[in-house]
Amino acid sequence: MALVYRPMMQLSGILFSLLGWVLSCLTTYLPQWKNLNLELNELEIWTMGLWQACVVQEEGGMQCKDFDSFLALPPELRFSRILMFFSNGSGFLGLLLSGFGLDCLKIGERQQEQKKRLLLFGGMLFWISGITAIVPVSWVAHSTVQEFWDENIPDIVPRWDFGEALFVGWLAGFCLLLGGSLLNCTICSTEVHPSSVHYAVAEQQDQCQHLETETRL
Repeated sequence: MALVYRPMMQLSGILFSLLGWVLSCLTTYLPQWKNLNLELNELEIWTMGLWQACVVQEEGGMQCKDFDSFLALPPELRFSRILMFFSNGSGFLGLLLSGFGLDCLKIGERQQEQKKRLLLFGGMLFWISGITAIVPVSWVAHSTVQEFWDENIPDIVPRWDFGEALFVGWLAGFCLLLGGSLLNCTICSTEVHPSSVHYAVAEQQDQCQHLETETRL
């Protein structure tokens, strides 16, 4: 890997991870995890998130009601809350650790081994954050598909469908995994410091001068 691409990969990894973390936080609070279209009343669209259920009217109004009890929620929504909080927390911690491990940061410039460890831990936290963001949205999507094709439910009963928050969550998990992978890839590359290059050139010049002196003798 060319040494020139090392800072660029680190910057790309941080940007992808930051984007994934922001989208993960957005997914946590969006009320559009599930959408319900009523055929009898097409002017209203019901949505459900981790915290509240909302009804959107065609006139532009939106009314939401928070869930009364955490224990009254379906299992997939309860565990999704916990996993999304864990995803947001690990992603934030990964941003802090990997930010201090960047080569462009002058702090701790002489402690390259510690900076590599920070990048490694930050990349691993981004992986954990990405996985814990993909799992809940995939779980809710799986349960939605099962309920949609459940033959025991009469056809006249409205079915829940995928909401926009699920796609935002999948994108967030992908960005976090990609950002963590880019950061960990930079650890495998070696970096040549200007001081070492200058020392090598000076040593080579000394050897050439020594050979010229022996030749003249």
